[in-house]
Amino acid sequence: MMNIKEMHFFIKISILSNVLLTTALQIDTTHIYYDVQPQQIHLSFSDEPVDLIVTWNTINSTNETSVVEYGIVENRLTETATGSATEFIDGGLAKRKQFVHRVKLSGLSPKQKYFYRCGSRLGWSSLFNFVTVENSTDWSPRLAVYGDMGSENPQSLSRLQEESQERRYDAIFHVGDFGYDLYEEDGQLGDRFMRQIEPIAAYVPYMTSVGNHEEKYNFSHYKARFSMPGSENGLMYSFNLGPAHIISISTEFYYFINYGFKQIVLQYDWLIRDLEEANAPENLSVRPWIIVMGHRPMYCSNTDQDDCTKKDTLTRVGLPLFHWFALEPLLFKYGVDLALWAHEHSYERLWPIYNRTVMNGSLEHPYTNPKAPVHVTTGSAGCREERDDFIPELPYWSAFRSNDYGYSRLFLANKTHLHLEQVSDDQNGLVIDDFWLIKDHV
Repeated sequence: MMNIKEMHFFIKISILSNVLLTTALQIDTTHIYYDVQPQQIHLSFSDEPVDLIVTWNTINSTNETSVVEYGIVENRLTETATGSATEFIDGGLAKRKQFVHRVKLSGLSPKQKYFYRCGSRLGWSSLFNFVTVENSTDWSPRLAVYGDMGSENPQSLSRLQEESQERRYDAIFHVGDFGYDLYEEDGQLGDRFMRQIEPIAAYVPYMTSVGNHEEKYNFSHYKARFSMPGSENGLMYSFNLGPAHIISISTEFYYFINYGFKQIVLQYDWLIRDLEEANAPENLSVRPWIIVMGHRPMYCSNTDQDDCTKKDTLTRVGLPLFHWFALEPLLFKYGVDLALWAHEHSYERLWPIYNRTVMNGSLEHPYTNPKAPVHVTTGSAGCREERDDFIPELPYWSAFRSNDYGYSRLFLANKTHLHLEQVSDDQNGLVIDDFWLIKDHV
């Protein structure tokens, strides 16, 4: 039988044990629910732009069906779509893993605002919203275009977030180089970057091209994190948007052949087929604009000695010696109107050009019925590598250049007029360059 002192000691020990156990359970519960909480939410077009893919990550498996609840009234999410999660293991030493969830929203009404949240019964995201595009060739999409945005020094991010929330854009084109770099810190830097762009990408479809900074582990972070149309892990795909046919390619196949030569051949053949289809009379008559985007430019006048500063850029003239799989002849042959690039941390607009020869529409109106594609490099969104300088003398093929931090806006006005402008974040959102690309016949 216990005496009074022993009883008091036992009671104190019991109370302390319960406190410690309760605290431990609370910490453990918090940990569990954080790790299955949806994060990094972003949208992208499916094969049909009116259909959207919602993608998000959880650190742990939910062991539940991935769900998106949505509807046209903010407090009445009457529709449900389901998908699944895929385990993604980073290639670093820690082999850190997480789960990427994808749900397709089909049968959406054009030009309609929807509210949505994603997750499972273990945890839901905040409420987001989007507006679907028009299912027509007779409307005027407005796009933001840029590349080379990092988690550190993302100079243009806040302005893009604000403009996206204001519904200034129907889609975003991020033309390679994300986060700098997605794989660092066993993928945790990639998680931070995806959370940084969520105020843009959870509201506006975020379309991507792969860049050289995604190379690690055979581009595994890019392929796992983004959900683009087609079946090639977002490395090459195309889609239609208003009066334009948009094509995204991987320039990186030409620079990382350690991952295989076959990828160059596959993309080259795929690109020919895609361009031939876009040029079919029944398609070209309703979508006369053909736009290609990829990370590394074919021309640039920077001082960094990148491949585009050389005469024989690999993507332009093809692989060494035999010049196999050159892309510039395809852009010229199949009437590509606009080529969008990044990689150089600057902005540069070229005159219409093919094979280093300027091919303006006319001396007075160079961008009216040009005889070759127009190239624009827009890679100055902001990253830790800062800006790229230019050689002193403006080349004969370059029309305008700036290394201000900023991004481009692309307006597909109609079937004959296309407008592009460059925004300087350094100059508080000032438009520092713009031009109209006009073709009154196909």
